[in-house]
This record gives sequence, structure tokens and C-alpha cells, in this order.
Amino acid sequence: MAELLAVVVAAGQSSRMGGGPKKQYRLLAGRPVLVHTLETFEGSSLVGGVVLVVAAGEEAWCRAHIVRRYGCTKVMAVVPGGATRQESVWRGLQVLPPCELVLVHDGVRPFVTPEQIAELAAAAREWGAATLAVPPKDTVKLASTDGNATSTLPRERLWLVQTPQVFRRELLCAAHRLAREQGFQSTDDTSLVEFAGHPVRLVHGSYRNIKITTPEDFAYAEALLGGGPVRTGFGYDVHQLVKDRKLILGGVDVPFDRGLAGHSDADVLVHAVMDALLGAAGAGDIGRLFPDSDPAYRGISSLVLLERVVQLVRERGLEPENVDAVIVAQAPRLAPYLAQMERNLAHVLGVPPEAVNVKATTTEGLGFAGTGAGMAAYAVAVLRGCFRR
Repeated sequence: MAELLAVVVAAGQSSRMGGGPKKQYRLLAGRPVLVHTLETFEGSSLVGGVVLVVAAGEEAWCRAHIVRRYGCTKVMAVVPGGATRQESVWRGLQVLPPCELVLVHDGVRPFVTPEQIAELAAAAREWGAATLAVPPKDTVKLASTDGNATSTLPRERLWLVQTPQVFRRELLCAAHRLAREQGFQSTDDTSLVEFAGHPVRLVHGSYRNIKITTPEDFAYAEALLGGGPVRTGFGYDVHQLVKDRKLILGGVDVPFDRGLAGHSDADVLVHAVMDALLGAAGAGDIGRLFPDSDPAYRGISSLVLLERVVQLVRERGLEPENVDAVIVAQAPRLAPYLAQMERNLAHVLGVPPEAVNVKATTTEGLGFAGTGAGMAAYAVAVLRGCFRR
């Protein structure tokens, strides 16, 4: 039987973060917030495994795009959460294998440390229940419902509770069952244990251990991580237009009387994007990675090659942030197809569609593109993360 297993709750709707992806999936220094959180447990020798609780309907996406993509090997199960945090923790407990201690943690607290986990586990072994907490820095007032302060609370006895929280498994499960039977609701598992009549040991936490809830929290988290280094790359490619070839641009089959010559599908746009990514990552160019002398790449979709480039970029600790590209062609008219090209690129890059911008321009009849002899593409890519070779 494992000593310590974790339930990580990431089922929130991110309503206070505003527009865009949910806070647990937003990129922080090039990696989703939830990945930063899970990596702490990956690095803790005490944590034997993790049950990840996410919003209902997101389980398959999280397995593919969080757990497998980032190598979170300790995640044993991904399960759907409930309407409340309390219900989500309960559902996580139902699939947790036998263990002595259970750690409960918010998926959007990415700054917990293995040392804090070890201190909590030691306290929970002795006291049955323990949580990280910090004293408030400001004076705390008790207010009436009309917004008037009625009293000042003794700051020396006040603590701001954080997660992780660690419990003896039987104690936590019993507290949850009692709360369900009696209709007691709380946003905090220590409150359930207190409701069941058991004290909770406070372990001094850190003011860095923030719960990312608002845009201000996210900005502070980026500052703590230094925002992650930004790397920029430039890509260029050109192909001749010939008869009896399909014209593939950004993975879109564009109707035209000619197509681009090449060993692969000759997608000049994707080739420029790949070279921009490789340049930002310091990883050479597509000619070195996918030589036209290799029959394995004959006729291959350039989007497949782009997937391999993105994987190489991630192996270097980097994540695509955005791409801007332009296709240079006199004909055909490409405007009706640009949005689908952007969607195709965004899907492979793993970024929102608005993070990819594709433009098309002519050369007013000048040069090889202007005469219709060929097409060219230029791209700039931005990567963010902690670079490693």
C-alpha cells in the first residue's frame, strides 16, 4: 500500500479570469499552469501517484494534451469533477488506490515545493490532518452585511489557508461522508475535518504559493517565473509551380491549375513555419531534418512534419507562443482559405487560432512570384520556455 497519494483538483470554470483558455490550461512560461503543478509531484519522492480531477468532458483532452504530452507519469487516473470543489474531491477519493495519507491540492497552485510536501506529510502522520497556511499581512476586519466594519480580528491568531492539505485517508473520507450526510458544504477540506471534530495542524507555507484566480494573479505568477525566456525564429521557403500537382498551402487543398513542386507535398507555408520554429529553438532547418533524398518523406503531408518539429521544440523545453506568416503568390486568390490554414497550423502547434496569423500578398507582377513561376512564404515564430539542449 502506498504511503502518500494525491488528488489534484482542476475542475474549475475559471470565471474570474476573464476571456481566453481556462486558467489551469493557460501557458505560464511556456507550459500550462496545471503542468507546472503536476511537475512538482513528479519531482517528489513521497508522492506515489496522482488522481487528476477535471471538468466533465475534459478527461480525454487532458490525458492527451496534459498528461501524455508533458510526461506526467504519476497521473494514475483523470476523472470528471462535480458541481462544487467538495464534490470534485469526493469523486477523486472514490478512485484513489489504497494509501495511508491523502494529499489534496489545487491544480492552479503551481509554486508548491517538494520540501513543503514532505513537511506536511510528517505533520499529518503525527496529527492526522495538516495544511499549509500563512499569517495575513494586513489587518482583518469583520463587516456587517451593509459593508460597515464591526470589529477588528486579532491578526496574531489568523491564518490564510493554502493547499496542499494532507490527511490520514480514513479521517478525510469519514469527514466527507459526514458532510454529505448532514448537508455541510465548504470550499476547503480542512473545514470538513474540523466539522467532524478533528483538529488540523497548521504548517507555515509561503506567500509565493498563490492560487491563480484572476488576471492579476497570473501576472504575478509570470513575474515569479521571470515570464520565461522568449526566442524568435525566422523562416523562408520557395517552390516552383508546375502542372499535375495539387496546390497545398497550410494543409488546405487550394483549387488551381498548378501545384508546387517538391519531394513532400511542397506546402511552402508550412515549410516556412517549420524553419521559423527550428530557428527559434536553435535546431537547424527542415533540409537537415527531412532531406529530400529520403524516400520516407516522398509525398508526405507537411503538417505531419510540423508535428515532429513541434515535438522537437518541446523536447528543448519550449512552447510555441505565436506565428505570423505571409504567402507571396500572384494567383490564385487565397483570402477564402486563410482562416482554415490558420486553424490547421494552430491545431498542430497547440495554440489558440488567434495565435496564428497568415496573410497573402502579390508582387504586382514582379519577380518569379509575379510571373507565376513559383510561390514563396515567410514566417516568424515566437517560442517561450526554459531552453535546454
